[in-house]
Amino acid sequence: MEILKVENLCKNYGKGETLVRALDHVSFSVNKGEFVAIVGASGSGKSTLLHILGGVDRPTSGKVYVDGEDVYRLNENALAIFRRRQVGLIYQFYNLIPVLNVEENMTLPILLDRKKIDQTYLNELIETLNLKDRVNHLPNELSGGQQQRVSIGRALMNRPTLLLADEPTGNLDSKAGKEIIELLKLSNKKYHQTIIMITHDHNLALHADRIITIDDGKIVNDEKVRA
Repeated sequence: MEILKVENLCKNYGKGETLVRALDHVSFSVNKGEFVAIVGASGSGKSTLLHILGGVDRPTSGKVYVDGEDVYRLNENALAIFRRRQVGLIYQFYNLIPVLNVEENMTLPILLDRKKIDQTYLNELIETLNLKDRVNHLPNELSGGQQQRVSIGRALMNRPTLLLADEPTGNLDSKAGKEIIELLKLSNKKYHQTIIMITHDHNLALHADRIITIDDGKIVNDEKVRA
């Protein structure tokens, strides 16, 4: 079942002689439950693409459909709701709220949406992410790997349509990085979570089901790693 469809996506910055085309007629689709890695060198357009998929940045032209909905036909209020309810974002530098503890950071998207916290699901995530003895700790009391695990938990709390990870291991040592990629794979298998991960590391990308390679704003390769 197709969960994401991207049609002729373009993103330009500047005009005339200073025009930079970050994305140049990008088209692809992703099925529900797929784990897709998008790879490319710095400046290739991969992060721009991720931000547009997540409703963070508007395209110059083209379409993004998530679960059949044309995302950029939404007004700003509806787009904010889309970001909150349908997208889980994992950043390289965690983006945790420093004055909130682990549990509060994880449940923040639910509280912002004025919804009731599913305590059973929260407890399950805390257990899965090996954070049971850290729930009352602040971010500055956690290691980098633990902070990224909190970030994954926060992203999963709303059971999003898309989980978008932007260089999720880029700020971690190799051991913590391996733990994070294994947790992403687990969330993909256990919760059938659709994941799109941006990375410049091709070895990391090999953990995904499929690798899309971007160069100069264009898709130059799209291959299945595993069925």
